[in-house]
Amino acid sequence: MLRQALAITALNLRSIPERWTTSLVIVIGLAGVVAVFTALLAMAAGFATTLKATGRTDAVIIMRGGSQTEINSGLDREQTDLIKQAPGIATGPDGQPQASAEMVVIAELVRKDDTANGANITVRGVDPAALALRPQLKIVNGRTFTPGLRELIVGSGVLQQFQGAEIGKTVRMRGSDWTVVGEFRSGDAHDSELWTDINVARTTFNRSGSSSVLAALDGAGGFERLSAALGADPRVNVDVQREQDYYSAQTKQFRKTIGVLAGVVTVIMGLGAVFAALNSMYAAVATRGKEIATLRALGFGGFPVLVSVMIESLILALVGGIAGALIAYLLFNNLSVSTLGQNFTQVVFSFKVTPELVVRGLVIALLIGMVGGFLPALRAARLPVTASLRAS
Repeated sequence: MLRQALAITALNLRSIPERWTTSLVIVIGLAGVVAVFTALLAMAAGFATTLKATGRTDAVIIMRGGSQTEINSGLDREQTDLIKQAPGIATGPDGQPQASAEMVVIAELVRKDDTANGANITVRGVDPAALALRPQLKIVNGRTFTPGLRELIVGSGVLQQFQGAEIGKTVRMRGSDWTVVGEFRSGDAHDSELWTDINVARTTFNRSGSSSVLAALDGAGGFERLSAALGADPRVNVDVQREQDYYSAQTKQFRKTIGVLAGVVTVIMGLGAVFAALNSMYAAVATRGKEIATLRALGFGGFPVLVSVMIESLILALVGGIAGALIAYLLFNNLSVSTLGQNFTQVVFSFKVTPELVVRGLVIALLIGMVGGFLPALRAARLPVTASLRAS
């Protein structure tokens, strides 16, 4: 039975060039399904990777109690000073706490792909300790800002997606002019931000406090000591989160939305591909009716015929899936885009076509090929020999 199935499969595959148009329908349909599915999930994967890469497990973000994002948080100067002196925060070589009070505000820049409208961008005012707390962040062009001056350093992602933020340019925000003096790269969500001195930001944006405090933990038990101390202090009402956990949590809703969208689109396109496969394989069976009947008359069984048609359908599906994955990789992998994040500002990230996504796309293609090939294969196995020979 196995030898019969392999022999018929070989005949089927050799005849594909003679009916390449119908076979191409299956390949193109499944390539489209896999390409769209992979591209959508690559967007979610890239966004999640960017935010998950942000932050350290040995550092914490402290915000006002109940705040979900920094933009919704607010701490006054007294609270900030109390937080910095709390137990559980590491101290630097100078004996000062390794902590940075930070203020997040929203400004507007013009995107390169939409010159008619501005888009929200994050401006982060930071203490001098901010750079030391983020060792992955490097100044790659120009210099860092000078405390006390209206100077900005911009993330590399901002320069990719927005205009008017190049080194030497003047950015106007809230009625004030700021000079861009440097570009930094961190490989995470901070690449989508503009940074400046927090005291200058407070004065310019008429703020007195900060949005959050970023602090390095003092040893393995630092998180527990800090959380307990701040929780027991009636003068502050704050939530303490590990920095990496905070940024990872911001991807959940986006990934859920993209996952639902990818599922709906895949189902709709998959149904179309199933019908295309059914039509193509039915046409192939009808065209080869005399050949199949002759094989049956020579002693070949119905089951090997069914298996051979299914194998042909799966091979065409696999070719389509590989083509779709290749299209998605070539067109979208590392494509830089931006989308609205939890702070209602643009986050710049790159699509990530991972091996896991490619495998998932190929599995979907094979499932569609299996469904689309089964009924035509069953019909081929049940073709009456005498009727097929007479009809042909």
